[in-house]
Amino acid sequence: MLEYHELAEADHHILNPLNQDKLMLLGEICHLQEGTQILDLACGKGEMLCQWAWKYAIQGQGVDISAVFLAAARERAEELGVTERLTFIEGDASTYIARPEPFDIVSCLGATWIGGGLVGTIELLKPTLKTDGLMLIGEPYWLEEPPATAYEALGVQSDDFVSLIGTFERIESAGMELIEMVLSNQDDWDRYEAMQWQTLHNYLRAHPDDEKARAVWDWKVKDRRTYLEYGRRYLSWGVFVLRRPVAR
Repeated sequence: MLEYHELAEADHHILNPLNQDKLMLLGEICHLQEGTQILDLACGKGEMLCQWAWKYAIQGQGVDISAVFLAAARERAEELGVTERLTFIEGDASTYIARPEPFDIVSCLGATWIGGGLVGTIELLKPTLKTDGLMLIGEPYWLEEPPATAYEALGVQSDDFVSLIGTFERIESAGMELIEMVLSNQDDWDRYEAMQWQTLHNYLRAHPDDEKARAVWDWKVKDRRTYLEYGRRYLSWGVFVLRRPVAR
């Protein structure tokens, strides 16, 4: 499945339903400054780290299992002139052992499978975070309860995601406090999904005999229908900004 995403998202910079303006808004919310230390697990093409290093001069480490995405991340860092500020590491984010010193900000945007879900990913990130640091979690949530047929079509279990208030409750159950959030809108989702359709269509036109690409296209045809029928109506996504609770 990873190679499917590598091909379908070849033209994406941001591998989530989040636009450029919201990515930079998230940086403002985090009050980034020169030297802020960030760890991003399952970083994809590293666009968040690259953009923040360019604008705010942060220092960052990105970890991802995809050599294809990491090659794009390093190329992007070079393009923006921030290679000396960033390190990209190929590896499994679920088992990655970070440096002993904690980070100012730790993040996992759109890949909470690395911890077996939202709560598990929060627990996975906690040891890498400074006591007063920020944690950024990107996670889908249901806009309204979907029909039973949606779960199978979307390839998720009924308890994988919950409503927005349910997401808040899961965050609290993991001992963290929600202090801010940046939520995607319908256009963010449409751009993320629809851009993949054209990328694959164009690739197949240029490589009609590529059997792997044909398999990816068949997967995306099914995924496209599922998005239009279920995902667009029932599912949304957001980045949740967390911090350890203030002692009472």
